[in-house]
Amino acid sequence: MCKVVAYMRISTKEERGKQKFTRQEQAIIRWCKENDTEIPERRIYKDDASGKSFDRAAWKELEQDIQAGDTILFKDIYRFTRERDNGYKKYMELLNKGIEMIFIDNPTLNTEYIKSMQTSAEKMKEENLIGGMTLEFVIRLLLVTELDRAEKEREITVKRIKDGIKASQKKSGRKEGQLDKMSKELEADIKAFLSDRSIKQVDLMKKHSISRNTLKKYIEIVQKGA
Repeated sequence: MCKVVAYMRISTKEERGKQKFTRQEQAIIRWCKENDTEIPERRIYKDDASGKSFDRAAWKELEQDIQAGDTILFKDIYRFTRERDNGYKKYMELLNKGIEMIFIDNPTLNTEYIKSMQTSAEKMKEENLIGGMTLEFVIRLLLVTELDRAEKEREITVKRIKDGIKASQKKSGRKEGQLDKMSKELEADIKAFLSDRSIKQVDLMKKHSISRNTLKKYIEIVQKGA
């Protein structure tokens, strides 16, 4: 009997264990309610690991558990991978094995949608070889572009935070630890930090000239408002 499993991933290179799966859990719970689906606890796989490879303990267990016709549910493509080339290979490997994949926040990457495009490409080949080949290229471009975006967004976010540190060094007049009104920039940086723990707390502290305790208070505010 075909089954649905859920996969969640966080990356906490710093202060391991403090980042939560809350947003992913909430998204998956909503999806299950909307689709009248129940996923037992033993079918929910969680990794605390980088998304730059598939050498993850829970992911390996998941791959051993699934078979053709089963479905893997993710909140978004970033939980699956943050690496373009290997991510594309793994996606196509699972697709060709008959595994369904659903990305709640990235529906155009759902295997159901991609397979419908593949079917259209095959039909077009029968009538127009060039048209069918063009559509196949579009499918590959769609997948690679989204995976490349995941990789580039992480690089840009980390660079933006590091670049802001120098500018912040000129700031003065704030008593260390004082909890001022949170700026939009700080809020955005904290949200990025919560979704990608390769971003370091110390970089946020330097950029915004705040202490570790103050940063923690801001983090709590952002988490409560999520």
